[in-house]
Amino acid sequence: MDVQLLLTVFALGFLGSFLAGMLGIGGSVILYPVLLFVPPLIGVGAFTAHEIAGIGAVQSLFASISGTLAYKKGGFLHKSLIIYMGTSVLLGSLVGSTLSNSFSEDTINLIYGVMATIAAILMFTPKKPTQDENKMEVWFSKKLAVPLSLAVGICGGIVGAGGAFLLVPIMITILKIPVRVTIASSLAVTFLSSIGTTFGKVATGQVLVLPALMIIGASLLAAPIGAFVGQKTKVSSLQVVLAVVITATSLKIWFDLLKKSISFH
Repeated sequence: MDVQLLLTVFALGFLGSFLAGMLGIGGSVILYPVLLFVPPLIGVGAFTAHEIAGIGAVQSLFASISGTLAYKKGGFLHKSLIIYMGTSVLLGSLVGSTLSNSFSEDTINLIYGVMATIAAILMFTPKKPTQDENKMEVWFSKKLAVPLSLAVGICGGIVGAGGAFLLVPIMITILKIPVRVTIASSLAVTFLSSIGTTFGKVATGQVLVLPALMIIGASLLAAPIGAFVGQKTKVSSLQVVLAVVITATSLKIWFDLLKKSISFH
């Protein structure tokens, strides 16, 4: 595989992993579109949607565990939230990643676009804080958390993402979890879901070894740095950055799907 392509993968993986640690989103929300569009744009090669899904699964796994360990020191990990949502999203991701080979590239891109759009809508939905941002006594509806996590896990498994870019808005807007607890705990949940996603991708031969190794290196370096920056950043600023990132990704995915549809017809 071309060295320039591998270096591009490392650089893009570093960016995605930094944002993963900072925002608790696993990084695939960034990695998927940039790996799809940047390498061919700069003329170093190209990946298929299935290959990117496999690389993204590996990136989510290592960025999330690295970010989780960094956030553990801050005391923002919520064990009950992680257990309920993590178990559900792990089961869903196993199902989704195993079935993903039966979906076409256009369908995978479409599912990804729908997930990003829902996440963007949730991030811009007006919300009032109902729990103290600085306390760990957090309550949440298990009846809502379990099925929502299961659904996100299935879709995340199909597109090769941990699904945290959708879980985070769900946790903040629907379950009303404080932002810092959400970011820290979502990384742990993403780690669990990424285990299932990565296992399914590896088992079905969808992971390219060399790009995966570059992503692992980038994730281990960048995610702790992002987590450190995230803990020092105002909650309101984190929400704005997260909303911008998710919305930009959603618009880009839909723009390219529409362009491809028009050129096809």
